[in-house]
Formats: sequence, C-alpha cells, structure tokens
Amino acid sequence: MAGKLKALDVERETRPGRYADGDGLYLVVTGPTSKSWIYRFQYNGVERWHGLGSYKDVSLKDARLARDAARLRVKGDRNTAGVDIVQEKRAACEEERAVETKAALPTFEECAEAYIRQNWLIWSGDHRDQWPSSLKRYAFSTIGKLAIPEIKPSHIYDLLTQTTYDRKGNALGPLWLAKRETANRVRGRIETIIAKNADVDDMDFRNPAELTKQCEKLPKRPKRVAQHHPALPYAEAAGFMTTLLGAAGTAAAMLRFLIFTACCTNEVVDARWSEIDRPLSAWRIPGERMKMNQDHVVPLSDPALAILDEMQDGTQGELIFPNPDGGSFSENAMLAVLDRLSYGHVTVHGFRSTFATWAEKCTDYPEGVREAALAHKYKSETTAAYQRGQKLEKRRVLMKHWADFLNASNVIPLRTSAQYAAYGLAASIVIRSNTTDHFFSKVSYTLLFKLRPFHSWRNGA
Repeated sequence: MAGKLKALDVERETRPGRYADGDGLYLVVTGPTSKSWIYRFQYNGVERWHGLGSYKDVSLKDARLARDAARLRVKGDRNTAGVDIVQEKRAACEEERAVETKAALPTFEECAEAYIRQNWLIWSGDHRDQWPSSLKRYAFSTIGKLAIPEIKPSHIYDLLTQTTYDRKGNALGPLWLAKRETANRVRGRIETIIAKNADVDDMDFRNPAELTKQCEKLPKRPKRVAQHHPALPYAEAAGFMTTLLGAAGTAAAMLRFLIFTACCTNEVVDARWSEIDRPLSAWRIPGERMKMNQDHVVPLSDPALAILDEMQDGTQGELIFPNPDGGSFSENAMLAVLDRLSYGHVTVHGFRSTFATWAEKCTDYPEGVREAALAHKYKSETTAAYQRGQKLEKRRVLMKHWADFLNASNVIPLRTSAQYAAYGLAASIVIRSNTTDHFFSKVSYTLLFKLRPFHSWRNGA
C-alpha cells in the first residue's frame, strides 16, 4: 500500500506487517482477523509506540482522530507541557492493579484478628486480654486499615511516638517513653503479625516493625530504674483482710483467694473448677497459664477452700470467678476493689511481695519452699522436678501458717532459738488475745535456748 490507507484496503489486508497511514499512524496486522492501530512517536529522543485500539472497535477515521489527539498531548502547547502518553498509560495500569491487589489483600486489623483467633485457645487469660486491647488502642488507628505491604517504618514510628494518656485524660508523653513496656509489647506484636502474613518468597521483604536503625530516630529513653510493685507491709495484712472480708462482690472474693494462694492475677482471673482437686485440697494450674509454662500445684488452706464454697451456688459455669456476663474479669477488677477500700496505693501483684517478705522474715521455711510457693523457676530442671514433688506438703503447711497470719488466728512459727543465738539476734513475736479482735501486745525476746514454735507450745503440743 502506497500513501495513506483506504478503508477498503484496511478491511481486506491480511498479510502480517505494519502499514503506515502517515504522521505516525500505523495499522498492525498479525493475522487474518487480528488488526490494531498504533501511534509511533519520539519523546525525549526515545521511540515510543502507543496503542489506539483494535480495528474491530476503531475505524480508520477514528484512528486518525485518536492519533491527532495523542500527538497534541505529546507535543503540548504554551500552557501545557508535553507528556509521555505511553508511560502515563503504564502508570495508570499499575495503579489500577495496585488498587485491585489492595482490595484482595486483608488489612492489618483483619490479619491481627485472624492471628488472635488462631492462638486464642492456647493463650493465657493475660494474653487474651492484652493482645486485642493493646492493638486496638495503639495500632489500629495508624495501620489498621492498611494492607501488610503498605505498612512502612514511618507508620511504626508514628504509633510508637503517639501521645498516651492516664485514666483521667492527662497527657503522659510519647508511648515510647511514657509506657516503655507497653510500647515494646505493641511493637513486638505488630512485628509478629506482619511476619506471619508476609510473602515467604519475597527475598527483599523487610519487616517494618523490626528493631532496626529506624528506631534510632525514636526519642532516647532514660536509663531504666528498677521498680517494684507497691506492696502492703505484712504487718498491715491482717487488718486489710478484715476490711476486705466486708467487701461484697465476686471481685473482692477473687482478691481474697489471690492473697491466700499468693498467685498471680491472670492465674486467678482464669481459675476454673476443673482445676480444683478437692480430695487433695489443691489447685492444679496448667502450664499454659503459667509464666514458666510448667504446671503448678497450689495447696489450698481452709480459708481458700471456704471462698470456693462461697462461689458454688449451683449456677456457675467453668470459671470460678465469672464477671456479670459470665466471662473473665479484666485484670483491673481487683485494682478497683483496692481503690474502693482506699488501698489504691498498693497493687494486686504486690501481695506476692507481701507474702514473700513475711515468709522470709517471720518463718523458718527454707528458701526452696518459699520460692516453690511463688512458682519461681529453678536453675536446674532436675532439681525443679524433685522440688515440685518433695515440697508440696511443706508448702501446704506454709500456706496454712500464711492463712493463720492473715486471719490473725494464731502465731506464726519462728526460727529456732539456736539460729537466733548463733546470729545474736532478737526475735519479735506477736501474741493475739483470745477474747479480743485486735493485737494487744508486741513482746521482744532474746532467744538464748531452744523453744518449740510458740503456737505449738500454746496448743499444748
């Protein structure tokens, strides 16, 4: 074909090739029924080919009009700069594919909810409470609606430096500084969820929540100062228990049970009837709910068993201490009880310290027995297995003495006089009146000869 194309020639042409119409317009024939229009031009010295559509859809006349419009866009005018229409079309296609891909990918919030569901049955009550609440409070507002590939290190930086507030609405400062442990856990949880949903074949993938040099831009944290959970002095424990006994509600009963057993909050919040061994008077906490992932048997004193009897009303479910909706209480429920009783200056966890201090200073039980009562980890697994079996009955006596001390119904056992004589120390014993409901004297003795525990002597043993 010479010169410009004619409509009839275009319709009849079946030989493969490119046929010029002029001014950059070409008919491309690849088969008897496969014909299309392209516009050839140069942009910044680079040859470009821009498709104008199939011959079936675009006539020769329409192809020339489309070529003229494309040429004007490439050249531009006084008010508008020329554009590379091929690159523009390519970018539009990529954007369209990105939108389609995003629509197909789950958001971070959806990935987090799926991860929580997958692990719900094996998690402790502590994890079940903290994972959803921490991500909802600190992460979802920033990255919740983003797909995993869209999350950047700058997003992690923004959520870690967001201003956090106390219960009264007072600003505490950046999360990274004001609540460093919470910030660490939130960042770690985000990293875990992203890693679980990343493309395993993407060799260039880098988790944006990792502790990399990006974190160097975060505010510098002051040197950590060791802090302990505020605890009630053991000398005030009996008085507090008298006050607590007058408090109504399941949360108050739960707090009493926690103190008598010296257990952690999450262990008591999720305590179940199936874990109680009444013939043995023991509570078997499964390892999945323990910090050390090892089963822990807690000997139950008479007051602890009495609390269980209070909770058995014939309508209860599996939880020993259910909330009004039948589910688990939050860890703040017992803190609310303390606030209500004007003991907001101490923490629930601090009662473990109260027990530990009392057991160390006021009894002659060896360290191994005291540590076993608190479910602290032994350095040797062999020793741990031995101690768990051998110290149960010793712990039972220890917990009975702890209950007696809290109820102020007897005198705690003292170290032997031989020990005190060796160290040249004086021991203080507290004697409680048989007829009054308060301590009436505190007498200091210097023990220079061996005496049996005072409570044994008093009972005629």
